[in-house]
Amino acid sequence: MIIFFDDRPVRIVRTNQLSAAETSRFEHIVDLRLEKLQRSMLTGHVLFLNSTATSAIQVIQMLEKEFPKDMLSITLATREKSEVEDRIKAQYKVIKAAGGVVVKEGKWLFMYRRKMWDLPKGKLDKGENSKKAATREIEEETGVKSLIRDKICTTWHTYTLNNSRILKRTKWYLFDCLDDSNMTPQAEEQIEKLDWYEPAEVKSLLINSYSSIRYVVDSLNKIHNLKES
Repeated sequence: MIIFFDDRPVRIVRTNQLSAAETSRFEHIVDLRLEKLQRSMLTGHVLFLNSTATSAIQVIQMLEKEFPKDMLSITLATREKSEVEDRIKAQYKVIKAAGGVVVKEGKWLFMYRRKMWDLPKGKLDKGENSKKAATREIEEETGVKSLIRDKICTTWHTYTLNNSRILKRTKWYLFDCLDDSNMTPQAEEQIEKLDWYEPAEVKSLLINSYSSIRYVVDSLNKIHNLKES
């Protein structure tokens, strides 16, 4: 599970899934069995070992109270992954959304919205599943008709709405373009531009995007590389 707080990732992983290569990139590694959690630890890229549901909630509360400017990412390594995730979700009202990457002749569809490069996505309607919602949102926001191919990943991010704490779950899918003859940016959603980009061109777009969108693209690239190998 990966949750974005103020566009910075908090990952919950199983302890036995951490590789030596992954642990080498952290600037701070804290064993919560040996040290008491403190706000001063939330700097750079930090790994908390032996995280529990209680310590995870403490971290979340610190982030919600006053976001640490020097924090780049947090990884919570735990033997109780499901329990930790459930306790975090229980702190919020969960809203479900879905979106996707549409492919046409090897190019990917991106949109420019609110001065950032983004992917089409939106909330599920009542009684709607994620796949149908992603397909519908793509057509509403871009005018492009598409066919779902694969699941890419799931992202979570937090925000406040009407004084309520929201945790938004977005399921991302890979789509094939069926028809883009009516491709038009949805003005009501403040979409200014739509265009098809080669995967190599996407790297420069992502400089002016969100961490969650970069995560989606990274996940898609990993799937593509696995299928080629």
